[in-house]
Amino acid sequence: MTLRAVVKGVGHYLPERVVPNSEFEATLDTSDEWIKSRSGIERRHFAAEGETTSVLATHAARAALKMAGMQPDDIDAIVVATSTPDLTFPSVGTMVQAQLGMTRGFAFDVQAVCAGFVFALTNANALILSGQAKRVLVIGAETFSRIMDWTDRSTCVLFGDGAGALVLEGETGDGTTSDRGILSADLNSDGRYREMLYVDGGVSTSGQAGKLRMQGNQLFRQAVEKLAETAEAALEKVGLSGPDVDWIVPHQANLRIISATAARMEVPMENVVLTVQDHGNTSAASIPLALSVGVARGQIKQGDLIVTEAIGGGLAWGAVVLRW
Repeated sequence: MTLRAVVKGVGHYLPERVVPNSEFEATLDTSDEWIKSRSGIERRHFAAEGETTSVLATHAARAALKMAGMQPDDIDAIVVATSTPDLTFPSVGTMVQAQLGMTRGFAFDVQAVCAGFVFALTNANALILSGQAKRVLVIGAETFSRIMDWTDRSTCVLFGDGAGALVLEGETGDGTTSDRGILSADLNSDGRYREMLYVDGGVSTSGQAGKLRMQGNQLFRQAVEKLAETAEAALEKVGLSGPDVDWIVPHQANLRIISATAARMEVPMENVVLTVQDHGNTSAASIPLALSVGVARGQIKQGDLIVTEAIGGGLAWGAVVLRW
């Protein structure tokens, strides 16, 4: 028998304000067609004043707990992936813990930018496999609208706000790829690529939050190569390959990157869960958001083999293979 971290519930939350591409036309030299043709994005959600990352995360957590049929105190740990915390400290995780009314266990944050949820999911899996926790709430939540340079049309039209969450619980399986739960993971980083995607501020530099900066063309080339490689590496660890996959649930950054990655993996686009058109790039929130939407649409069903993959600032990238 093999211990697996099995998904018991999923949920998401999007702020009420929807921002279509056309809203940028009044202040930028851009258009709906220009944005769609380069990214596939048609609209995104922006958080309201006072609607912080922990607020979004808590809404998503409650939805995931409801699907799982669990209460907050059934959870042993909370792992939050975010690059846009409410405060420098304490962690968003502990804020969510308090907002949920959870009086036991522990909580912490993981910061790997757009790859954050893959890193958080892998850490949560390790907590379960090591016996440190039986049930873990894993959340990706971002308010990237707070770090945008609204004069930079190459970045500010791409990002949105939102949150998604999963509840994982340890269960025994047969030790085969037919088991439900996380089957494998592959994590990578290379700090030499820092200038491709970063925020030009921080506690020990400017003392300011800073604004997002990106070298889009260079990042695109790195993303397609690295995303396909990490997904294939995670699959190879358990003797699987692209044609075995029921669904790719990728980081929703850019439709062209998603399409190119799927083609390299020999997975048709009909087997890719897409939300980028409605949410934009929500960084660490994009994969759990897409998983939750995929379940709500009836695309993802119990027993499906899923690959999630993401790349973000650092550069940091990775993939997780799981059976739903």
